[in-house]
Amino acid sequence: MKKTLLAEFTARQGAEDEVGRLIRDYAVKVREEEGNLAFDVYTKASHPRAYWIFEVYRDEDAFQAHLKAPYGGPFNTALSPLIEEDASVLTFLDPVA
Repeated sequence: MKKTLLAEFTARQGAEDEVGRLIRDYAVKVREEEGNLAFDVYTKASHPRAYWIFEVYRDEDAFQAHLKAPYGGPFNTALSPLIEEDASVLTFLDPVA
């Protein structure tokens, strides 16, 4: 079964450019993962510092491999002081049949 989630965070005032650069670079790497089916980065139209990332992985194993990727930790370490939340807020999604 596919693993689908929405990751959300808000760039701190003044950190918008750095957050944008970080997430664009990270997205390139994630999209190259064998089990990644989608990694779509959006900002909220009414609040451009608010990021929504729609992620889909082939299955739980692919998601776990994503979590263990060597570039994930450095990305999160760099992102953490630049966002309002303590970390990305993850919402796991189930398809409606």
